[in-house]
Amino acid sequence: MKRIPSVDRYIFRLVIVPMLGVFALAASLLLLEKMLRLFDFVAVEGGPIGVVFKMLGALIPEYASLAIPLGLLLGVLLAFRKLATSSELDTMRAVGLSYWRLLRVPYAITLVLVAVNVALVFYVQPLSRYYYEQMEYELRSGALGASIKVGEFTTLADRMALRIEESEDAGQRLVGIYARVANDRDQILTISAREGSFMATNDDPDTIILRLTEGMIIQDTGSETPRVLSFSRHDLPIDLPAIEEFRSRGEASREYILPELLRIGWSEGGTEAERDASQATFNYRLVEVVMMLLMPLLAVALAIPPKRSTSALGVFVSIILVVAYHKINQYGEDIATLGRIDPIVALWGPFVVFAALILWMYHRTAHVPGGQALGALETLFAKLSKRVGKLFSRRKPPSLVAEHEVTEIGETDNSGTVGLNA
Repeated sequence: MKRIPSVDRYIFRLVIVPMLGVFALAASLLLLEKMLRLFDFVAVEGGPIGVVFKMLGALIPEYASLAIPLGLLLGVLLAFRKLATSSELDTMRAVGLSYWRLLRVPYAITLVLVAVNVALVFYVQPLSRYYYEQMEYELRSGALGASIKVGEFTTLADRMALRIEESEDAGQRLVGIYARVANDRDQILTISAREGSFMATNDDPDTIILRLTEGMIIQDTGSETPRVLSFSRHDLPIDLPAIEEFRSRGEASREYILPELLRIGWSEGGTEAERDASQATFNYRLVEVVMMLLMPLLAVALAIPPKRSTSALGVFVSIILVVAYHKINQYGEDIATLGRIDPIVALWGPFVVFAALILWMYHRTAHVPGGQALGALETLFAKLSKRVGKLFSRRKPPSLVAEHEVTEIGETDNSGTVGLNA
């Protein structure tokens, strides 16, 4: 560590702290927004709460691939903005340190994050997405214990209707049970019980036992008088509904890892639609990773405010640019998947335009004396800020000095003093 120059260690500390903070904040916001939807979905399906966190865990690689570039950009931007506003950047430039020299540590961090993002988008994310789809399917089909919903009638095997009022001890104790069962002889059993619990059987894995306590059975045999039976304990066998096996991985191109994308996208044996989808997905993932190499240059270009200014306009512009570029790439992937346009044009065309814009802004900041990447926007933003400030500024009360006119000299009142005409 001692061999690393002190200026590099200092820049590393300035970059890593906000970068990790932004990464954690962005990932947390994405997960919290998804968590609310998953809780609502699991509650509707009647599934266990623990599956929500498993599904969120499967989404972490997908959200991390979005949060890593944003964290890198804002980490470098906030570090150089602090250097600029504290005049430390001017001192470093005065002793001969160029912007490219100061970017040595940010680019070392960038290369590490690029390697991490390559592993995420090409290998981990497709597998985790398939795992998420599998859990969602099992939740809908009832394979996760979600087929019986508390407080609602549930139909099982097309011959039983079951309703449970309350569930306690994580489903181990059921309260207020009502069941209506029809057998093969057109006989109907109406069963009510105070309590009950589910029990597995070793003989038949497709059948579970609902053990009922303190209840009544009404058997309707078709005669005029139904039979009534009270019980203290009764075992009711329930046939589990058949659950189809979840599909194999690869129904969508986003579930393919890198070797599979290359094999399908440039194979003569597949259909044209499969080749278009695989090529679009491959180019989309690749262009998202390559763009990370330009994030430090964009950060420096937008981090330096005008002299004698602490404007944070560059922070907002950087977020808008990154999010807008990501949405453009998503749209390009969609139209390339449909075969309407070549993936090279749909995805690498916006990349070339965005890269040219970043290089121009960096050149203006680093090599043009007094140059500003957002000079016109900064001027406009400053004028708007002044006008908005005037609108909300506190007005001073009018002068309390009354306007009087002095009367003619020699005119006096009864007291002998000179009079003033109001």
